Amino acid sequence: MKIAVVGAGAMGSIYAALLSEAGNSVWAIDPNQAHLDAINRHGLSLTGPQGTQRFDRITAVPDAAAVGGQVDLVVLATKALHVPQAVQNLASILGPATTVLAMQNGLGAAERVQQNLPETAHEVHVALGVAQGFGASVEAPGQVRFANMKLMRFGETVDGDSPVMEALARTWREAGFQAQAYANLRQLIWEKFICNVTLSAPCTIFRQSVGAMKAVPEQWQIALNCGLEAVAVGRALGVPFSFDDAETYIGAFADSVAGAKPSMLQDFEARRRSEIDVINGRVPIEAAKVGLSAPLNQTLADLVRAQEAAF
Repeated sequence: MKIAVVGAGAMGSIYAALLSEAGNSVWAIDPNQAHLDAINRHGLSLTGPQGTQRFDRITAVPDAAAVGGQVDLVVLATKALHVPQAVQNLASILGPATTVLAMQNGLGAAERVQQNLPETAHEVHVALGVAQGFGASVEAPGQVRFANMKLMRFGETVDGDSPVMEALARTWREAGFQAQAYANLRQLIWEKFICNVTLSAPCTIFRQSVGAMKAVPEQWQIALNCGLEAVAVGRALGVPFSFDDAETYIGAFADSVAGAKPSMLQDFEARRRSEIDVINGRVPIEAAKVGLSAPLNQTLADLVRAQEAAF
């Protein structure tokens, strides 16, 4: 396949590395010139539980125009707030056979893509992907580290089985990912969402990695209650969660990425705007739709926004 990974941060770099090693033609598109230069000169260094590997089959470019022609797959791995501009700049690589796979945290990813597609590209296929449990970070230009590699889940923007998503999942499995196509979109999005809600704003407020925060009972209780607020909203909206015991589910996920810092905390430390509006800040919005409130998520979202205002 001809693949463009838009947003070569920590997660985008992992996607580009493994998909390229599987024999796909992969372009990594990102404005970080130092990162691009390091990848093009020395390859991408990827460090995980099994050690360090170097990947030198990625072509790293600053914009879509440098790709040269339409691609089969766009993996949209930018932050949610960068989606509008990123999608608007993709006209030269989008065609009727292109699938745009939105991989953002939080809710509303497909809608943001569809609202910002160039006028010449509204026939492209928009789908959703969820990556969970990686705990990834960029250590230096051309160097990425991840704590774990859990399941990649793919689905259409409407529920139902999809041969296209099955084929897409197979491509990712051939690249070494654990990947599955899911018929129920809301389940896969919400099950990641509640974990992001649990860890993102709390780790940012407490300036702690996941494991360090979970080791402090008072901090973990606040974080867990953020997640449980989101679970209650999801259930009221009719989300068919795969678990009965939400606390155990959330706790197990936190343990699987104990050594990691959520991307929101990484953004905060770099004095960048975070995805607070589509994660903790989105819970009160969804809650209002079903007559509920989410006071803890509202408070933590307000605190993060207040501190970001000084950046």
